[in-house]
Amino acid sequence: MTAFRLNGRDVQTAAQPLARLLDVLREELGDTSVKEGCGEGECGACAVLLDGRLVNSCLVPVARAEGADVVTMAGLRGTERGKALVAAFAREGAVQCGFCTPGMVMAAEALLRRRPHPDEQAVRVGLSGSLCRCTGYELIVRAVLAASREGLW
Repeated sequence: MTAFRLNGRDVQTAAQPLARLLDVLREELGDTSVKEGCGEGECGACAVLLDGRLVNSCLVPVARAEGADVVTMAGLRGTERGKALVAAFAREGAVQCGFCTPGMVMAAEALLRRRPHPDEQAVRVGLSGSLCRCTGYELIVRAVLAASREGLW
């Protein structure tokens, strides 16, 4: 049995310890805000915060979440900072198909927690593990910079 906090609530899973956190989140716990893109840790669509650190949940065995605090897009979007990020992405036109958006927003949250007022280069580095195939990074970078100006981090 693996027990952890998911978006502020205590959860338990009987999944095998080496089961991917991504699969447990989506299939067992019903959190479909976490997306599977590549399944190899290359695209960032499955990004979550594990004890405040950005990780690709497709690479993390669920046993690593034991006793940890896991935050997904479903949990973040209900917070003031999450709402600010989502609004900035929408305002700046940084969402097209939306598939990469949860991972991008999670990467932005992780970056802004570490560096509340990043410059453009820091945003590019902070998002470098996340791929977007249709929106274009300029709009995403603008959205993160806009959100950072709101002073919530």
